[in-house]
Amino acid sequence: MTVSVLSLYRRITRWPAGHWIFSRLVCFKAPYFATIAPRFVALEPGRCEVRIRDRRRVHNHIGTVHAIALCNLAELSAGVMTDATIPADMRWIPKGMTVEYLKKAVGTLHGVAAPGAAVRSSADGHEWPVDVQVTDAAGEAVFRARVVMWVSPRGRA
Repeated sequence: MTVSVLSLYRRITRWPAGHWIFSRLVCFKAPYFATIAPRFVALEPGRCEVRIRDRRRVHNHIGTVHAIALCNLAELSAGVMTDATIPADMRWIPKGMTVEYLKKAVGTLHGVAAPGAAVRSSADGHEWPVDVQVTDAAGEAVFRARVVMWVSPRGRA
């Protein structure tokens, strides 16, 4: 029996340092996301919030948060939100992403992922858009993404 990401989040985040532990576990499962050192802030069906700190490791040549670090934040938050939202007999994989860079990304950044459309059941699978908005410490949007997930029944293509 596998434990759902949502039940794991709810259990672990009750502990001291639970959000940090959960974030590390996600990065252990998907190691590339450790490059942005994410911190999960909230997770519920239909919503995932993740923060990243502005550190040299995620900077570009002009000293702001690199575009690909923002894409990583978008894909991570969209994926975990999708996993926490779809039925247990379904699986997902990112199919594509469109992004908008709205202004220089500096300081602690806060990404929020939410469905772009209602989840629908399908025998063969379907596209499901997830919208992600990243804001800076002042609450101003610096980046937007739409991650299109392919959601299909487990055991099928």
